[in-house]
Amino acid sequence: MSKVEEFLTKKEEQEIVEAIRMAEKNTSGEIRVHLEKNITTVAYDRAVEVFNELEMYNTKDSNGVLIYIAVKSKQFAICGDDGINKVVPSDFWESTKNIMANHFQNGNFKQGLVDGILKAGEQLKKYFPYQDDDTNELSNEISRG
Repeated sequence: MSKVEEFLTKKEEQEIVEAIRMAEKNTSGEIRVHLEKNITTVAYDRAVEVFNELEMYNTKDSNGVLIYIAVKSKQFAICGDDGINKVVPSDFWESTKNIMANHFQNGNFKQGLVDGILKAGEQLKKYFPYQDDDTNELSNEISRG
């Protein structure tokens, strides 16, 4: 098994997918998680590349969010679409990243992701509240590279 496959159990993955579903009940924003083994570049730059590869810009309000993790490299980043970046303060993701980093430092990867996802949904609610006609525009499943 690779580092990516060993990173989360199937049960943990389902808990993360459920966290995405719950977070998206608060916001019209779309949240995804992507795991890769290793990177040789800056995590945020790779997150932007993956965001585009996954075509996460294909949302009505340009409000997709990618939580990117390079497992072996022990790096992660949060990347939001243009619709988000135009309306939120520059430090918008800092509290989410801090929650995740605290869990990650203690080896609690699943809980770090769950808490980060729920925090992201909570934060996005202010700018992109859930709409009655909201549809799930992007998959909630964890993607891998």
